[in-house]
Amino acid sequence: MPSSTIELTTLGHRIRHYRTSAGLTLDELGLAVGVAGSHLSLIENGKREPKLSLLQEIATATGAQLSDLLSSEPPNRRAALEIELERAQSAHAFRRLGLPPIRVTKGLSDETIETVLGLHHELQRREREAIATPEEARRANTELRLRMRERNNYLPDIEKLAEKQLKAAGHTAGALTHRTVSIMAAQLGFELIYASDLPQSTRSITDLENGRIYLPPASIPGGHGLRSMALQAMAHRLLGHQPPSDYADFLQQRLEINYYAACCLMPLTNSVAFLQQAKKERDLAVEDFRDAFGVTHEAAGMRMTNLLTEHVGIPLHFLRVDGDGAISRVFENDDLPLPMDVTGAVEGQIVCRKFSARSAFAEQNRTTEHYQYTDTPSGTFWCSTQTGSTPEGEFSITVGVPFDDAKWFRGRETTQRATSTCPDEACCRRPAAEAANRWEGKAWPSARVHMQMFTPLPRGAFPGVDDNEVYAFLDRHL
Repeated sequence: MPSSTIELTTLGHRIRHYRTSAGLTLDELGLAVGVAGSHLSLIENGKREPKLSLLQEIATATGAQLSDLLSSEPPNRRAALEIELERAQSAHAFRRLGLPPIRVTKGLSDETIETVLGLHHELQRREREAIATPEEARRANTELRLRMRERNNYLPDIEKLAEKQLKAAGHTAGALTHRTVSIMAAQLGFELIYASDLPQSTRSITDLENGRIYLPPASIPGGHGLRSMALQAMAHRLLGHQPPSDYADFLQQRLEINYYAACCLMPLTNSVAFLQQAKKERDLAVEDFRDAFGVTHEAAGMRMTNLLTEHVGIPLHFLRVDGDGAISRVFENDDLPLPMDVTGAVEGQIVCRKFSARSAFAEQNRTTEHYQYTDTPSGTFWCSTQTGSTPEGEFSITVGVPFDDAKWFRGRETTQRATSTCPDEACCRRPAAEAANRWEGKAWPSARVHMQMFTPLPRGAFPGVDDNEVYAFLDRHL
């Protein structure tokens, strides 16, 4: 059955086409199939998804085949124009303008719709030309994010591999120890070595010839940094990675090694049991999950995106937002409205000021999670946000769910509530009229260039890594 808005719109147009071809009104067809004409009107306008049995009755009543109704092609040129206009008016670039969409009526001519569509195409072309970030990187990152969204951010083969390696190393429960990580490395034929002169452009270096994994000593003695980097280095070997052929391949490898490390630090069986018990008690919390496995708040939040939908039945979103409001890491499968450019890229975009991912920066007490309900054009969402800081600046980590699923989480009783109408620029991007009139022509702000998350491909085998530094490092240690 069709599921997306555009697919339902096409289905509605095809039903209307065959109904009118048969000379039937909505009420006449409704009487023939046993539903109200108003119900059929919702279906024809793409607002309601019909059952398969009703579609069969509609096909019989209109003299069409069921396959005719379910075809993905618009029934005629007029329907194709209307569907394309609906798609254009639902695009982020148009919605951001804050203009009301054109309502399609019988009196609206085909020529008028074509003219409006021409304006939409020009708007999209100009936005594409305005993008100054590396196209290859942005496209690859967007495609990878969408693929993982379809899979609920879940990779079962890597889950199984991690469980197998943990079992072989004797790990059964609790936080993964540094000693167990060393055992896992030894079972693969590697020794963990800490080197103070590791090149700045590398997280680790694996010496395949001599069986060594070099790590920065800053990871000692605690935290999950050492464990995570060692596990990621091992994952390259376990997953059979070769030097990436392009940026998309590089991103895929980075995702897979990070996923493997998370599976080891927060093993599937124990993690799911922990989350299911917390849901049963209506006390799900990122901070509890974090502390149970001795990882960072960000790692715990990201791991929940792997497991909550697949094993606990809860769609969710995850955001890491910098102090200036730019999204640096994101996942959502709960339809949270996110800012994006014309290519669909989200990273580097500025999140709404009303979201808890930004409002949490204003909180005086940052030692605990900040809870908030946010009303958006896509519904109401509950969010839990924790802030932190690095030498580069502040950041926030947010995990949130649709309103109906807030009942499973600690902090659901919060009275903190906000309303976001983004991408309407009147929400939080336009100044108040009084302030704009007061300062128009009297002030000149100088914009700070935002450093995007990804950069163009360098010439080396591994993006971002200076090969000469790596080889010189290995020469010093052999």
